[in-house]
Amino acid sequence: MIENENEEQEIQEQTECSEEEKSVESEESAKTEENASVDSEKSLEERISELEKENAELKDKYLRSVADFQNLRKRSLQEKQDAYDYANTNLLKDLLDSLDNFDRTVEAASTANDAKSIADGVTMINKNMVSMLENKYNLVSYGTVGDAFDPDIHEAIGKSDDPVDEPVIKAVYLKGYKLKDRVIRHAKVMVSMPSEKSE
Repeated sequence: MIENENEEQEIQEQTECSEEEKSVESEESAKTEENASVDSEKSLEERISELEKENAELKDKYLRSVADFQNLRKRSLQEKQDAYDYANTNLLKDLLDSLDNFDRTVEAASTANDAKSIADGVTMINKNMVSMLENKYNLVSYGTVGDAFDPDIHEAIGKSDDPVDEPVIKAVYLKGYKLKDRVIRHAKVMVSMPSEKSE
């Protein structure tokens, strides 16, 4: 009986000991969970903070990119407008010399006794201007009497039946001009057409 009591007491002590251990373990587990929860909250807060910072940086980069693009667009439009507004600056500078020469000729004409000297001055100005336009700007005049008529570059404003084999220019009313290979003004001409009698 005493043995049974001792055994019961030992079992009871073991049970109490195991309950204490369980209690300690559960307290430790609760602390661990609490620490994990706190760590988890901290890491979430840190992650949220990092994401907010990254978001702010990306937003700033985006706004800067938009501003740069708008500035580039405005600058491009301004440069395009300037190019359009001042495209003829070099040509006009070159024409100023001819204009100055015309002014001198007009002044000389008021005191000149000789019409030939005035005509010579105008002829000289004409030659200089034509030379400058041809050599510097590739502007070429065309359309002379006797050339074959080409409806792509000539504008016929009249015709006459003549003893010719094919249509040719009989008279030039207004010269045509080409800028390089492009016609910028058609020559206005009178055309000699083959007469029915010659056929």
